[in-house]
Amino acid sequence: MTDKELVYEIGENNVTCGFKRFSVSAGWMHVMPQGKANPFNINTAVANGTRAEVGTISPEGFLKAIDPNAIYNEGSNSANLKDTLTDLVNGPLGGLIKDKDGNIKSEIAGIATINGLDSWSADGTGLEAEDVDTLGLTFNYHINDNVSLQVIGGIPPKVDIKGKGMITAPLSGLAEPGGLGGFLFPDGLPLDYAVPITDLSSYGKAASARAWTPVFQAQYQFGKSGVNKFRPYVGAGIMYAYFNDIELNKGIESDLIAAGHMIQNIKDDKAGAALDGKESSGNMVVDVDADDAIAPIVTLGFTYDFTPSWFTVASVSYAKLNNKTTINVVNETSGEQLIHASTKIDIDPIITYLGVGYRF
Repeated sequence: MTDKELVYEIGENNVTCGFKRFSVSAGWMHVMPQGKANPFNINTAVANGTRAEVGTISPEGFLKAIDPNAIYNEGSNSANLKDTLTDLVNGPLGGLIKDKDGNIKSEIAGIATINGLDSWSADGTGLEAEDVDTLGLTFNYHINDNVSLQVIGGIPPKVDIKGKGMITAPLSGLAEPGGLGGFLFPDGLPLDYAVPITDLSSYGKAASARAWTPVFQAQYQFGKSGVNKFRPYVGAGIMYAYFNDIELNKGIESDLIAAGHMIQNIKDDKAGAALDGKESSGNMVVDVDADDAIAPIVTLGFTYDFTPSWFTVASVSYAKLNNKTTINVVNETSGEQLIHASTKIDIDPIITYLGVGYRF
């Protein structure tokens, strides 16, 4: 008797019940992420309390930044500040505060103290991984007839990542106009504007990434070789996840480049150009990165023997997997990081596998 063959006598018959040390299988693997989106946490290079010259600014850019709930008091009368400013810009005095191109003059726009862009959490936003199919491959080393060590791999699939929510920047602060503006509004003009950055939900696919997710686990298989054709098993182990070939949606990338120009314009004392969405002195690049991750995984499955060597296998697994994804907008001209955004992606996949295997 060898360690590869056990002989059981059942009545007058001899039944050969040999287990083989190695088995491989290949088949269809379907991955169904269960996690939900988590908010982006965002930092920029504009610290709270930053003072920047506004420069020339379009009336639209000027008015949209004003706190819509602020009140303008003149003597015993009061009115909505934004409405008052709109009447001023479009009324008879408009020619005194606008240049020949129709923009508000820099000496009138004055200086702005800016808050809110230093750090914030973009609630209601995030990223979610989509379902994916791929070819799965397994390799088992059988320590004995019941216990084995398994490696699961396959062709790394390209995973689509869906975006959720609208990212806005919570600009607040105080504008201090000069000239006629300073005379009419000596207390300054309060700012409150949710600056639109990018609408993740409007893009069908926010990003994609190649997912390398090998699994290493120990399994216990019930029953005995040569006796039971149907043999259920349980397994537990770890999944290692590595992501590369990350591609960001071109529309989102363009939005983030525009946001980088906004931050650089503020740093260049051109807050008006920032609100008008104009390009800055910098050359913006967007970098996306996903951290590696290790996750526990559990499996339930079964094998069914066609012959002592050939079998079919089916299983369902669950992994508690998440990773951190970061997006940076960098001014390539100066090397300064202008925007840093990060989010946790809860993947938490249920993985089904159906394959055909061979023992040797």
